[in-house]
Amino acid sequence: MDGPAFVERIESDQQTELSRLGSSKSLYADTVGEMEPEAVLTAAADAAAHAQETFDQWAEESDLELFADASSRVADQYDAILSELGDREQGEPPAVTEQLRAAEGTPERLGSTVGWSLVTERKSTQSSGFFTGQAKPQTASTFRGFGDDYDAIRADALDALEAVCDSDEAWERATTAGTAVVQASYDEYFETLEELGMNPKPVC
Repeated sequence: MDGPAFVERIESDQQTELSRLGSSKSLYADTVGEMEPEAVLTAAADAAAHAQETFDQWAEESDLELFADASSRVADQYDAILSELGDREQGEPPAVTEQLRAAEGTPERLGSTVGWSLVTERKSTQSSGFFTGQAKPQTASTFRGFGDDYDAIRADALDALEAVCDSDEAWERATTAGTAVVQASYDEYFETLEELGMNPKPVC
């Protein structure tokens, strides 16, 4: 396996989950039904803060530079969100970052990073669309710009996977970890919408 095949497998195996996590219902779940600017910013800030802490910890435990770079990029995102939101108390981590933090071993952490980037990129796109609809083009542009960070973090993680995965077993461990991140986020989405009395599945 190589990097492109790794991403293709996760996106294929989790096609439905990623599609729904990239929908407006996902943003509704993240804000627990409070589709207001402050709630959207707060959810994004919590996700960024906990991801940054995780990458920062991994950077201290690893000689892979990508974790330090990821920490720096997400810290910048957090600062950008905070400039819109103002001072706040940090909330609980969403499932996507809880599962990211649970990864142990280099292949698992790299695979989880890829899974996290796929989920968070889709959520950021929804946030950008939300603020476009709120006639807040600057905030929408801020979230849209985060896409470059996710692309860079994912590309670095894939390059590192190609370097450290020297067996099919290592690639499988990475795949399992990456898939688990997506699935954890989807499970939270599904359960939250059900609690809010909404159908998590799109009606055709």
